[in-house]
Amino acid sequence: MAGHSKWANIKHRKGRQDAKRGKLFAKLIKAIESAARNGGADPTANPTLATAIQKAKDNSVPKDNIDRAIARGSGGVDGVDYVEAFYEGYGPGGVAVYVQILTDNRNRAASDVRAAFTKNGGNLGEPGSVGYLFEQKGYILAAGDEDVVMMAALEGGAEDVTADGDQWEIVSNPSDLANVRAELEEAGVEIETSDVTYLPSTSVPLDGAAASKVLRLVDALEDLDDVQSVYANFDIPDEVFASLE
Repeated sequence: MAGHSKWANIKHRKGRQDAKRGKLFAKLIKAIESAARNGGADPTANPTLATAIQKAKDNSVPKDNIDRAIARGSGGVDGVDYVEAFYEGYGPGGVAVYVQILTDNRNRAASDVRAAFTKNGGNLGEPGSVGYLFEQKGYILAAGDEDVVMMAALEGGAEDVTADGDQWEIVSNPSDLANVRAELEEAGVEIETSDVTYLPSTSVPLDGAAASKVLRLVDALEDLDDVQSVYANFDIPDEVFASLE
């Protein structure tokens, strides 16, 4: 997976901007509620819930909001039964786009996703059209001394550690993410972000014009209430991405 985690880093940087839209908290809470409903309220026995809680904490979601979402999902109070699904398609420049939704209305979600693709120069594809290009992985972006990061990451079970400027991208099996993070934190490594994500096996390089169009499509999809995450296999040079921020 070396070199293919760049999308996760770009996604993280985009996330810091997207948080300003006010929708991030709602999506994080929805993920917690769904995880609790499907796997129980105990994060020690429900790794999906543990990851969702940690991601919410990393994004400063208040503890009371997290606790209420767990209660709704586990049946403590009335909640919504969300269904997870994936939509696949292509964006401008032939970029593969993999869209994760969490919804209580599949028809609405499908219609909204299709419209976002159509209005932003993309095409919604058939199931299986691009999903095979993405693999679910644990991903951590961290900062620290190389030897310390390497030792702790490998001790926790990481599969790959690569440098990205003055930071480190650490990829693991999803089930090992919590262990890797714990080892890094114990070693005093600063965690920028950690998440279970989908990393592409190949990438499509984009120039400024194409990058702008693809990011417009990604933004339109991420702005939908039913969309939890959008994954894509584009490769935008840092200087181009910086010019678009």
